[in-house]
Amino acid sequence: MPFFETKERLRLFYQDWGTGDPVVFVSGWSLSSRMWDYQRVFLTDQGLRCIAYDRRGHGRSDDSGNGYDFDTLADDLAALIEHLNLRNVTLVCHSMGGGEVVRYLTRHGSDRVDRAVLVAAIVPFLMKTEDNPNGVPKEVADMVRDTWKRDFPTWLIQNELPYFNRADTCALGEWTRWDMLHTSLKAVIECNKMIIETDFREEMRTISVPVLIIHGDKDRSIPVEISGQKSAMILPKNRFILYKDAPHGLYITHSDQLNKDILSFIKGLK
Repeated sequence: MPFFETKERLRLFYQDWGTGDPVVFVSGWSLSSRMWDYQRVFLTDQGLRCIAYDRRGHGRSDDSGNGYDFDTLADDLAALIEHLNLRNVTLVCHSMGGGEVVRYLTRHGSDRVDRAVLVAAIVPFLMKTEDNPNGVPKEVADMVRDTWKRDFPTWLIQNELPYFNRADTCALGEWTRWDMLHTSLKAVIECNKMIIETDFREEMRTISVPVLIIHGDKDRSIPVEISGQKSAMILPKNRFILYKDAPHGLYITHSDQLNKDILSFIKGLK
């Protein structure tokens, strides 16, 4: 199995499918590269090279028990791109991955990146503050994480229906839970803390590459009103697409539409 090394010599797993212009996938919170299977199969059939990796503490990658801040995670993404010497990259991310993509672009620049796609992303800022009154109260996020420390599997079962917003996803829900339960609990908790508390608003104003923002109007994990809509008001070059009746897990429930929109965005900006 292919691995690359971070600057701390952690071994992170990745898969590299197809040939053509590279598309690098950054996974959502507590999910591995497997979450992107239905996008990668489609896009490789369209002549693109699709690369996905497991962030530290996730999937088949090493877990150091630390380094879950977005600076370090962005450096891990940079290590993959440099390891494969990629150019003209399209970055595609879901949920937490939006923080890694934004921080990569503002920390490492866009010399190797042509465009980015934010799918149900956590940016720009989720925590409730005086200047972000509709965000998530810190005490609520702390309480949820305390629940995970006692029983993460049960919490996943209880939140499966809101994640997909459909009753016919039993097998896919089981597959998704299985993937999440292969993530280090330390990574689950620490990554969520970074998701809630990291403010990306100012740095997003400096991003120069075109960005496609895709979000569902039924996303109960990361409501579009505090994420996608606000990102569209901040990013200098963006296109915002709102999916009707789409939940947070739209990469599965709306995979056909998502695949076509990603492909169109890539082909349209050549």
